[in-house]
Amino acid sequence: MSTEPVRLPTYFISHGGGPWPWIKDLLPGNLEPMERHLQAIPADLGLTPRAVLVVSAHWEEREFTVQTSPQPTMYYDYGGFPEFTYHLQYPSPGSPEVAARVRDLLTGAGITSAEDAQRGYDHGAFVPLAVMYPEASVPVLQLSIRAGYNVDDHLALGRALAPLRDEGVLIVGSGFTFHNMRAFGEAGRVGSAEFDAWLKSAVVDGPVSERTERLRNWVEAPSARFAHPAEDHLIPLHVAVGAAEGDRGVMAYHQEDVYDAIVASSYRFGVLPREQAGWAANAQEMLTT
Repeated sequence: MSTEPVRLPTYFISHGGGPWPWIKDLLPGNLEPMERHLQAIPADLGLTPRAVLVVSAHWEEREFTVQTSPQPTMYYDYGGFPEFTYHLQYPSPGSPEVAARVRDLLTGAGITSAEDAQRGYDHGAFVPLAVMYPEASVPVLQLSIRAGYNVDDHLALGRALAPLRDEGVLIVGSGFTFHNMRAFGEAGRVGSAEFDAWLKSAVVDGPVSERTERLRNWVEAPSARFAHPAEDHLIPLHVAVGAAEGDRGVMAYHQEDVYDAIVASSYRFGVLPREQAGWAANAQEMLTT
């Protein structure tokens, strides 16, 4: 039996708008490609993570803050949707144990942090997770982004979290590759395509050794500030990259007609566990012991 640890990849996902999986018939465009991508992640991994750590664009604090509740509640951080969407439940357990490990790793890296036992799952977490793991049996916890969106701070956060990949924790940065709320629809077609093409060139096509520096200077990309007037929905990507800084990126999802016109993508960083030599015999054992 192999004694090599199973190393999980990291993900940056475009999580869609609001409670979209429950109201697809009310929204423009075809959201099935996004849904199929999220549904495929568990099978792609080939194993069940010990926990999923979500760095959501929808939780911003002055300090990086980790969710510590053993059973997080719900936080409906959207507006204008049908009443039933404010009663949706995603009863996944939290993971105080992983939360404590996160704080230890941040302290060891010289990064100050806080914890919050009251914070509920926001839609950057419970919406994609409900598609990925609809049975809500995998522990899920969130980690906030830091106000100010400093790129180097979020890259450093990812680097500090990297050991979790060998401990069965799936790190997911949850945002959107295009997030100009005034340009969803035809007005965003060209700008979203321009920025998306640059992002692919930076995280997939170019040398891994140059990726971090290019992402540090993302504001110089074509249509950068049009795509992200504020970078709250982009900065989770930097966390996912920091946690897998030496690993090649793969475009895991790409669609050119989200909400009829927007170009959006999602990325994976690192080799899938099922593609790692010797993992099959003992991968699940290593993640659960």
